[in-house]
Amino acid sequence: MRSLAARVAALIRIEAVWLATEPIDMRAGTDTALAKVVQVFGAAHPHHAYLFANRRANRMKILVHDGIGIWLCARRLHQGRFLWANAGLGTQMSMTREQLDALVLGLPWQRLGSAGVITVV
Repeated sequence: MRSLAARVAALIRIEAVWLATEPIDMRAGTDTALAKVVQVFGAAHPHHAYLFANRRANRMKILVHDGIGIWLCARRLHQGRFLWANAGLGTQMSMTREQLDALVLGLPWQRLGSAGVITVV
């Protein structure tokens, strides 16, 4: 089974992934989510994905500007939580595509990339 990120990517090109550390109300529709993207990130750039979670981190919304229009995807977990970033890191952070795929699957995405490099033995 392909991840949500892989299914969205099959439809649209994503060049950058941004994660909002502050929760969003999951009742938010496309216009409200877009307003939140502009508030948190300053603008909605083409081919960028913006991720939001609710307070319990068991629901996620991804807003993508494909250069022509806006896509809004939602994912809900029936058990467990998404491993979300701490709000102490600021209101936003960038992610790699690999980290996005891991986050959607519930894996420890923070360990991927340079954070997972071993430099001392």
